[in-house]
Amino acid sequence: MSQSDRTAAAAVVSHHEQLAAALTRQVAELVEAADVGSLRRTWTVRDALVGWVHTELLPHAYAEEEALYPAAARRPEAKLLVDGMLEEHRAIAELVTELETTPSPVAAAAAGRALRAVFESHLAKENELIVPVLVDADDVDLAALLAGMHELLGEEDGKPAASGCGCGGCGCGGDSSGAAEAPAPALSIDARIDVRQLPHAQRHAQVLAAVDAVPADGALVLVAPHAPLPLLSEIDRRYSGQFATEWLQDGPDVWQVRLHRAGLSALSGAETRG
Repeated sequence: MSQSDRTAAAAVVSHHEQLAAALTRQVAELVEAADVGSLRRTWTVRDALVGWVHTELLPHAYAEEEALYPAAARRPEAKLLVDGMLEEHRAIAELVTELETTPSPVAAAAAGRALRAVFESHLAKENELIVPVLVDADDVDLAALLAGMHELLGEEDGKPAASGCGCGGCGCGGDSSGAAEAPAPALSIDARIDVRQLPHAQRHAQVLAAVDAVPADGALVLVAPHAPLPLLSEIDRRYSGQFATEWLQDGPDVWQVRLHRAGLSALSGAETRG
């Protein structure tokens, strides 16, 4: 076990504590607003919580799926545990959807409390089981595995981690080694959204708004400075497989992904089967 691995493990655990504290505070505010019957305050707090979940909590979960979980799953003693952690990620995503869509203040508060309970239990398993397995593994360099991953390591001294994506928690995930000024040729006639041109704090929300506005049988090209795998995973979960992805440009400086929404007949068929 190297000192760099110990330092990386401590950073992960510290970031978990920050996430848990932020979630606990916001859920308490939501429950309080619902208890006093203030609809305006309830929805204001709910919307702020949902925004934080999409820019901090979910990107953290997706980064775990990209970095921590594959390495842990290769250990025989951790394979079943990782399978369970992935199921908990799906449960967390479902609770977020419920929190985001319910028209009932009471149900929103209940979803928030359930989300906090599941997430706290989830973090405890990561801190006490997943991270120690990786730290003790001779064939895993935890420090290298987490290098530059703001979503997993959080912020240091109020600033994003020095290397890596540098997106400030935009939620797209991955490494942004490509320059923001790198040319992105038009590879299709579809509408495009270039996240490199958006303010960091607005990227996640604007991308999801653009995706939501894509009509049936329409398409949108997402231009990013890195492979936006966690964001694509969220879109797939959020829209239940309505979008097919086509990689038009796969680095090294720019990534372009075409998101094509199924036609009305396909969408109707999916709703009927559901």
